[in-house]
This record gives sequence, structure tokens and C-alpha cells, in this order.
Amino acid sequence: MDRASAIVAERIDQAPLVVLSAMSGVTSSLLEMSRLVSDGQLDEALRVYEKICVQHLDILPDLRPDLDQLREVVTRAGSGDGLTPAGEDEIASFGERLSSQIFASRLSRLVRVTHVDSRQCLITDERFTRALPDVGETTKRLDRLVRPLIENGSAVVMAGYIGSTKSGQTSTLGRGGSDYSATLFGSCLGAEEVQIWTDVDGMMTADPRVVPEASTIRHISFDEAAELAYFGAKVLHPLTLMPAIQKGVPVHVLNSARPEGGGTVITSDAPACDIPVKSLACKRGITALTITSSRMLMAHGFLKALFEVFDKHQTSVDVVTTSEVSVSLTTDDRSSLDAVLADLEAFGTVQVEDGLAIVCLVGANLKDRPGIASMAFGCLDDVNVRMISQGASNINLTFVVGEDLVDTVVRRLHHTFFKEFDPDIFEPVP
Repeated sequence: MDRASAIVAERIDQAPLVVLSAMSGVTSSLLEMSRLVSDGQLDEALRVYEKICVQHLDILPDLRPDLDQLREVVTRAGSGDGLTPAGEDEIASFGERLSSQIFASRLSRLVRVTHVDSRQCLITDERFTRALPDVGETTKRLDRLVRPLIENGSAVVMAGYIGSTKSGQTSTLGRGGSDYSATLFGSCLGAEEVQIWTDVDGMMTADPRVVPEASTIRHISFDEAAELAYFGAKVLHPLTLMPAIQKGVPVHVLNSARPEGGGTVITSDAPACDIPVKSLACKRGITALTITSSRMLMAHGFLKALFEVFDKHQTSVDVVTTSEVSVSLTTDDRSSLDAVLADLEAFGTVQVEDGLAIVCLVGANLKDRPGIASMAFGCLDDVNVRMISQGASNINLTFVVGEDLVDTVVRRLHHTFFKEFDPDIFEPVP
């Protein structure tokens, strides 16, 4: 908190609006509390609550009223008819509500600060746990409540991840939504730049835990970064870049432990790169479904009806391949899978394969560069590739392998495509 406060104080002349995520591990603890309450284990939930109290009160004793409110919400849910999605969001919201107050207190030692409750500004629909913002109403609220504070020279601190419905119920944007809040606020206010301060040096050519020699990418386009975020790069929430793309606000990913580093700049256009692939991403925990039916043969409307099943159950799909009589697709969302499978049985035979992973090669104009597929699959000649997709996007080549092979696959691909690094695009590898 103090290191981040110093970073903000050094930039006070840039009129900062600071958006906070929860303290490490707190959101997971709050969601665990919700699960325990739903399972009727109120005593266990309150034990988790006590740990959260210790973690926060040791830093800022003034948080006791908020923590008492959290206990009241949990106890009421555990003693009543159970926990609704709205109640789950109410509990989950406390991580950011508490951390933003702590940060405002620490930052106030250095500069003038105003803490603003995000629920007064970020207005969403009622899809609790995965709410979508009402951008027009949010912009009006920010203009009325936040812009005057910034223009008056105060640093503004707000909680990420949380908002409220038009009726005033607390809502959340889904896990990792604090970065999304930041780019949304920045785009609504017309910020010069959104800075995402995290614990890595920026977006990288691969996950450094898998590929230790991975390099930081200096400059990348919105499209490339969004593709990487969606397909598993953990630096950014998949929705983070959407508001910035719409308003053309640059996003700068930086490391709070190394504020002097250059990080990664994300803009509409990025400089040309000699290396065809900009980065590799992977998404684990994938399930593949293959629907086989003779009704597909020369039939129109089949795919429309098929995907209406996934729409009905609000289940997203990642990779799709088709043949004359079958469709294969992947999802990382198993929450409604049983219901999806029950509906798909009306179309034909359904095969399910778990334990898979998506590997994605991302680079500008990848589809127009000859030899990419040959290079990629040439180094994977002993790997069973389940699905391949290229063509829907100009910037990615995507395929599916067994989850147990994904680290090996990523290492081989990185060695194949990143034998040299363009110094204008990538940080030199030490």
C-alpha cells in the first residue's frame, strides 16, 4: 500500500483517479464465506470472517463499522432463506470496499485525497456476479461526482470490481473486474492514459512461470492484447480493454515493484514487428463437446439452433470447428454443462472430453504470413492436437491439446518463434 501510495504521489500533477482491487486472497475468502453460508455452515463462515477482520483491522482499526456490516450480511443470509446472487455480490464487494479505504488513508499522508464509493458511480444491470455496466449512466455519475474533485486537485480513490443496480443493490463485474473498472472510469472521463499497476513487468511473450526466458513486450495493439487476455494471459481481465478500445485511451501495464520499468503500452496500433508471433497464451480447464448428426448434412439453420442452446444457458464458447456431420466446440464454463448436454442430445450424439487446454499464438497479420502453421506444428509433430482454428481472426492461430501437455507445447513454440527478439518491440532478455 505504501509503495503504491508513493507511485501515486509522484504523479499527483497528472490528476490521478486510483482504482483498487481487494487485498491478496480476500476475494477468495469472501467467496468461500458465501459458499459456506449456502451450504448451511454459518459457524465455519464466521471463522473465515474473523480472519478477514484480523487482516484488515491490523492495518486500519477504523474499518470496524464496515466489518460489522459484513458480519450482519453473512449472519442474516445464514439464518434466513439462504444466499441469493445479489447477496453473494454484497459479500464479495467488501474486499474492494475495505482495501480502497485503507489505501485512501495511507495516501492521505502524502497528498490530498477523496474516497468515493464506486456504487454511487458505476451503474450496472442486475446480472449479479457478472454485471454489465450502463456506460451512459456511469458517465453522468462520474461527471457529477468525480470530475469536480479531480479538477479541484484532489487525488480520488475508488473501489474496483463493484457497482450498483439502478435500484441501489450492490453488484460486481466478475472476478478480476477491478482492471475493467479502471478502464471504464478512464474512458468515461476521457483520461489521457489508464495505468494498470500489477506484480509483473507487463505483457510477456509467454507465461514466465512456464518459459523463464520470456521477454516483456514493449508495445502491443489493443486487438493483440485483447486476444491474449481472452485466451488466458493473466495480466489483464478479458473485458479490461473494451472501454479503452472504444474511446482510444492508451493502457500502460506497469510493475509496482519496479516503477522505473517501461512496462507494456497498449494502443490502437503497434509498430511493425519482424517476428510474426507477438506472444503465446494458454487457457486450461477446457471441455470439448462434439455433436454428431446426419441432420447437419446440407441443412440450414442447424448451427443457429445449436448455439441457441449455449445462449439459453449463458455458456460461452471459445473454439469452434465443423465438418459435414459434426461440430466440435470448447468451453471453460462448466456451471450449466449438464443442462447444456441435456438440450444438445436433441440434436444428435454428444461426446464430451475434459482435461484439455487451448494454446493461442497471437501476432498482427498472422493469417497473411505464410509458413506459420508449418513452423507451429513442425515442432509439435509428436503432440496429439485435438482441434485447430485459424481464419476467424487475422491475429491468432488457436488449437487444443491435452492439459498435461500444455507446458511442453508452449515451451517448444516459444523456442521456435522467439530465437531472436526485436529490441524495438521486446525488452532484451538478460
